[in-house]
Amino acid sequence: MFKLFAAAIAALFLVGAASAAEKPDLAIYGRLPRIEGATISPDGSKLALIVTDGEERALVLRTREGELLGGVKAAKTKLRDVIWAGEDHVIMISSQTAEVFGLRGPAREYLMAVDYNLTTRKQSLLLRGQKDSMNVVLDHPMIRMINGQPVAFVEGVHFLPDYGVNMLFRVSLKDGHTRMLDFGARDDVNSWLVNAAGEPVAQSLYDSEKGRWALRMRIGSSWKIVDEADAPMGSFGLYGFGRDGKSVLVWRGDDKGVSILREYRGVGQYEDLPEDLDLSGLLHDPDSLALLGGYTLKGDDLVYTFFDPASQKTWNSVAKAFEGDRVSLQSWSKNRRQVVVLVDSATSGPAYALVDLDAKNATWLGDVYGGLTKAAISPVRPIRYKAADGLEISGYLTLPKGRDPKNLPLIVLPHGGPEGRDTPGFDWWSQALASRGYAVLQPNFRGSEGFGWDFVKAGFGEWGKKMQTDLSDGVRDLVKQGIVDPKRVCIVGASYGGYAALAGATLDPGVYRCAVSVAGPSDLRKMLLSVREANNGDMSAAQRYWLRFMGADGIKDPDLIAISPAKLADRVEIPIMLIHGKDDTVVRYDQSVAMADALRKAGKPVEFVTLNGEDHWLSSGATRLKMLTEAVAFVEKHNPPD
Repeated sequence: MFKLFAAAIAALFLVGAASAAEKPDLAIYGRLPRIEGATISPDGSKLALIVTDGEERALVLRTREGELLGGVKAAKTKLRDVIWAGEDHVIMISSQTAEVFGLRGPAREYLMAVDYNLTTRKQSLLLRGQKDSMNVVLDHPMIRMINGQPVAFVEGVHFLPDYGVNMLFRVSLKDGHTRMLDFGARDDVNSWLVNAAGEPVAQSLYDSEKGRWALRMRIGSSWKIVDEADAPMGSFGLYGFGRDGKSVLVWRGDDKGVSILREYRGVGQYEDLPEDLDLSGLLHDPDSLALLGGYTLKGDDLVYTFFDPASQKTWNSVAKAFEGDRVSLQSWSKNRRQVVVLVDSATSGPAYALVDLDAKNATWLGDVYGGLTKAAISPVRPIRYKAADGLEISGYLTLPKGRDPKNLPLIVLPHGGPEGRDTPGFDWWSQALASRGYAVLQPNFRGSEGFGWDFVKAGFGEWGKKMQTDLSDGVRDLVKQGIVDPKRVCIVGASYGGYAALAGATLDPGVYRCAVSVAGPSDLRKMLLSVREANNGDMSAAQRYWLRFMGADGIKDPDLIAISPAKLADRVEIPIMLIHGKDDTVVRYDQSVAMADALRKAGKPVEFVTLNGEDHWLSSGATRLKMLTEAVAFVEKHNPPD
């Protein structure tokens, strides 16, 4: 598990400062953030901070006033999150890549949960030693206070004779007693919901092969199916409780783009929340579990909406205290009077703060990135341009600080997903590239989320096609404005962005002078086969998701070859760098191996950097910095910024 430590936690905050040289040290951007998370205890008296020294993580526990209470050195463990369970327990959520003996399929990323007792300083792995069960968790534990004691309700894997099922376990954190709650073992359960009294009240069911979802609720003393629907892109899942703290909340959707936030109370008993709420995330009361409101990105503004006018007024006052900065809610106390926020400043970068609504003051908890000075932050501005077919594309342009925005070298940095999006605020990768003297373009190409269903749908069947030319249309617009030198443009990206980099070299030639792909797909048929393998040979929602954007009928569709860069290596006329984590479970390492082999066979220039022990998310400080250092050196060599 994790190593306890009582030495000076302050040592973890000694990260490299900006270099005295003209260009800041890349480590400022590439190392792990100094603070990765901050969570306040239910009574608002204590804080749990996930901190790093740039490479290794630790959990620091302290009072609100700053007195150190203890800590856990996670070292290279991928500590993902922490959850308070009462005042004396903290649940640490970590993940690791593993290939489990006896289970079919490739290596997967598994979550584990460890209870740290602040009183005894002991750690206990949840679900340890359970008969016919794994010691991994499938989601964050649901913490409920039962008779004044914290109880964790945990979704885990329990094995029946022929298969494993998602089963709910009840773990008493006081003594570690664990009990499996059997409410009918089903192989299609994908999530559970437990009410404030500690009673399981709902299950989300999903048939991956049929793409069929259902909601099962406890009505009286029995369980009944209260709704079901086709959901080919994945389960609708459960989103907590509704406005009364009792109804079950589901975010419904369909292929027509209709998104409905629905509160279920029983068979035929439901209410839809107004569509004009337009929420992308939800907020629940930490005490009653009732839905309070939510948040969304409207244009370039992060907007919070509360149903209760008094709560809305309170939040507005919190945001106003940091006027001009982007403020997001991270954690709050049980009574919601102590609030941890992340404040993203365009000139100072992101930092955590604690707002005391009773004392009407705010205290800084620390900067997210150590050594980040105002001189190391380049300005970012929103942009809009027209694609070749007239569709309006938005995005963000980071300009190198101190340089005249004329005839600049450019790096196109497309996001992953592809149904993700870039957002305003500090981005370590684009800032690192801008610090070297490059302008950086982050386009929200067609298919990106957050711009309405029609915009997402415009990306269907456009993988490697219009989704790709949306990027180069942005280059042409910047060239037309005189901001960018058309002869000095490279493309760099990760995941789908990595694919876009390879497609820029094979499907959209003549635009870029170099390309860097980090964990990018190259052989789409092979990638889809690996997705099917991970789903034990069955058609999965993930596979249907990819196929919809690729515009293919199935794995054997010959059209996949026409948009697979590994099959088009002979077209490459620019140098390519491939970077890939050996433990990637999302886009397998063999995707970059296939691309490298194809390029070498075609006699094309390629550099291949392997990140040993790294996953898809660049979770390790050393390999994340290695990725950035290698990528920057490559683009500086082939597209000098000066």
